[in-house]
Parts: sequence; structure tokens; C-alpha cells
Amino acid sequence: MSHEQTAHDFFTACETGKGWEACQTFCQEDATFSCQADALADMDTLAAYAEWMMGLLGPVPDGHYELKAFASDASRGTVVAAAVFHGTQTGEGGPVPPTSRTVASDYAYVIHFAGDKISHMTKIWNDTQALRALGWA
Repeated sequence: MSHEQTAHDFFTACETGKGWEACQTFCQEDATFSCQADALADMDTLAAYAEWMMGLLGPVPDGHYELKAFASDASRGTVVAAAVFHGTQTGEGGPVPPTSRTVASDYAYVIHFAGDKISHMTKIWNDTQALRALGWA
């Protein structure tokens, strides 16, 4: 399977809230994660991020992505995905009771490979604006 196909399958599993159980098949066991957003600043494993995404769909049950771009840089073993996350907080489990507020939040994944598995992912995301839109900040 190509890096691009592996990254696409991982992206789909992660963004639809399947959690680490579904995502781990595409990743090294110790795959790392980074994001310069306060909401995710303490997260350093891809397993923890996949579980966080699964948890996000509790308070935002209609959460879904709109893929804008998907590109592979084979010489660097990297795939980049750009998307918009859409959703409305109607479910329980958020930092506040359901707000019925919506969000459309741009983000990008920079997915690095070692061999045929994902070894690291960086998320580029403005969490402050996203959380404010949902009424969480």
C-alpha cells in the first residue's frame, strides 16, 4: 500500500472517530504527535490524539470533515492533508452543557512515515477560534 493510501485510510479512520483501535494498523506502535495549540499541547502520541478525536464526537456528534487537499511528497516520506472540521455541539461531554453552536475549523495534518507505517503526525490548527465558535472559550 502506498504512503498516500495509508495516510488517506488513517485520516478517514481518525476523522470519523474510530479511535486508536482502527488507526493503529496504519501506524508504528510508538507513533508520535505534535500540535502547537493549547488544547492539544500536552498530547505527544498519535494513539492519544486518535482517542481525543473519538471523544470529540460525543459533544459534537455531527462532526465531519471536508477534505480540501491531499498531497504526497514521496522523497520526504510525507503526506499532507488540509481539511475543514464542521460540527455542532449538541451532545453531552463537552466542557460546558450543549451550546448548539457550530464550528467550521481549518486544519492540516503533516503525516510522516518510517518504512510503510506512520511514525509522526503534526496537526496545524487554531484551537482558540474553534473553541470560541463552539462556546467553549
